[in-house]
Amino acid sequence: MENDLLKKVRKIEIRTKALSHQIFAGEYHSAFKGRGMAFSEVREYQYGDDVRSMDWNVTARLRSPYIKVFEEERELTVMLLIDISGSRFFGTRGRSKRDLLSEIAAVLSFSASINNDKVGALFFSSRVEKFIPPKKGRSHLLHIIRELVEFEPQEKGTDIGMALEYLTNALKKRCTAFLLSDLMDASADGVPRYEGALRIAAGRHDMSVIRIYDNREMEIPDVGLVKVQDAETGRSVWVDTSSAKVRSDYRVWNSQALSLATSMLRKYSIDFVSISTEQDYVKQLISFFKSRA
Repeated sequence: MENDLLKKVRKIEIRTKALSHQIFAGEYHSAFKGRGMAFSEVREYQYGDDVRSMDWNVTARLRSPYIKVFEEERELTVMLLIDISGSRFFGTRGRSKRDLLSEIAAVLSFSASINNDKVGALFFSSRVEKFIPPKKGRSHLLHIIRELVEFEPQEKGTDIGMALEYLTNALKKRCTAFLLSDLMDASADGVPRYEGALRIAAGRHDMSVIRIYDNREMEIPDVGLVKVQDAETGRSVWVDTSSAKVRSDYRVWNSQALSLATSMLRKYSIDFVSISTEQDYVKQLISFFKSRA
């Protein structure tokens, strides 16, 4: 069992680390800026330099014009908010949402590490299941990947608001935060249940949302009378999928929930990308990074 786990962790490490080095490192660096400009050194004034950068104290002491040189203060703290509710096991084309989520989280972790950023993770269901404080180092990243593969939550439901509130309370300084979730946390009317917590978190941190979904979740196929089970509540019901009204009501609710979630994210200027289990996430992430640069 332990050997199987190590093989899975190693497989994810090899694939995602290579992608991070070869593809994502430059895009990530451009997309996610440091905290500002930090003083680096002084040097002699050269023709064309901005006089507003003049260091008058050094200039007066050395009796020759010198300017201050600044460079980007690059180091970031990156937090991954990872939805590990029961719905993550769903997948219809050979890859579950859990598999896709794990690879994307690992890619983000290694991309951040290459840029010398600290990385932390928060695993949540209907409660905060595990919090891994931000750190650097390969062993720390492998710890996060191992938890992605192995961790079994106590609950199966989803409470995005609680996870966002925990982030706001746990990290007082600004960080770059990625919410990785299917965003299936809405009322019967499709209204997101986490807007208040999202508004506060987005005001303090640089928030991005990566929605992981499977196309089969968007509508019900016509396969007659079937028994279905809610992966998060465990509740089972018989559904007549041959009913056009049943299929239409489900499709409308999904469309409404996604539309309201998208509008909410735009309202708070939160960058957002949806990635299907059938898609090439590499292309999707590159496009997402470039849209931020």
